[in-house]
Amino acid sequence: MEGKKQCTAVVLAAGQGKRMGTSVQKQYMELEGKPLIYYALKTFQESEIIGTMVLVVGEGQVSYAKKEIVGKYGFSKVTAVVEGGKERYDSVWQGLKAVEQDQEIGYVFIHDGARPFVDEAILRRGYETVRRYRACVAGMPSKDTVKLVDEEAFAVNTPRRKYVWTIQTPQIFEKELIVEAYARLMEEEHGDVTDDAMAVERMMKVPVKMFEGSYQNMKITTPEDLAVAKVFAAS
Repeated sequence: MEGKKQCTAVVLAAGQGKRMGTSVQKQYMELEGKPLIYYALKTFQESEIIGTMVLVVGEGQVSYAKKEIVGKYGFSKVTAVVEGGKERYDSVWQGLKAVEQDQEIGYVFIHDGARPFVDEAILRRGYETVRRYRACVAGMPSKDTVKLVDEEAFAVNTPRRKYVWTIQTPQIFEKELIVEAYARLMEEEHGDVTDDAMAVERMMKVPVKMFEGSYQNMKITTPEDLAVAKVFAAS
C-alpha cells in the first residue's frame, strides 16, 4: 500500500499499571497465553501501512523487552527499544527522539500498548485521515450522557452527546508536526497535557481531526478490563 515506508509506530509500554493491583506490569500480563503488549505489536508488524516501530518500555526493561518480546516473537519491524520517562509525555518524547532522525518517515502512529485490539481497519482509516488533515486521533462517539462537574462534584453542564467522543489511540501526525510540538512541550511546564493531540493543539495551534476507532479498541487498566479483553480475544 502506498505510504508503507513513510509510517512508523511508537508503541508505549512504560506505564506502571498501578490500578491493575498486581506486581506484574500490565503490558506483560498474559492474555490468551501471550503478553498484553504482543497484540498491538503483532498488528503493526503485519500491517501494510506501518514500516517500522519504536517500542518504549519502563526503566530497566530494555534488555528484557528486546529478548522476551521483540526477539521471542520475531517483531522485525522494531528498530529501537528505548526507556521511557516518569509521565506519558516523557515516554512519547523518548520514542519520538528515536524516530526524528529517519528522513524517510512521514507519519507517526502513537499507540498505547495496553490497547491490544487495534486492527488494520483502524490503521487504514487513520492513514487516510492524517494524509488529509496532518493530525488525527482515533475515538468513538460516547454511548453515555456526560456531565461536566465542579470541584465539589455538582453537575454544571451536560454537553450534547453527539459532540462527545471517547479518545483512543493510535494518535497520528505528520512527523515534523508532532516532533516540534513535543520539543516545545518539553521546554515548558505542561503537566496537564494527557495526550498527544493536546500537545499539538496547544503547542502548534493545529486542529486535530477525529476518526472512528472501535468500541473494542479498549485500554486495559483494571482487572475488570482484562476480564472483558479475554472475552474479546477468545471470540
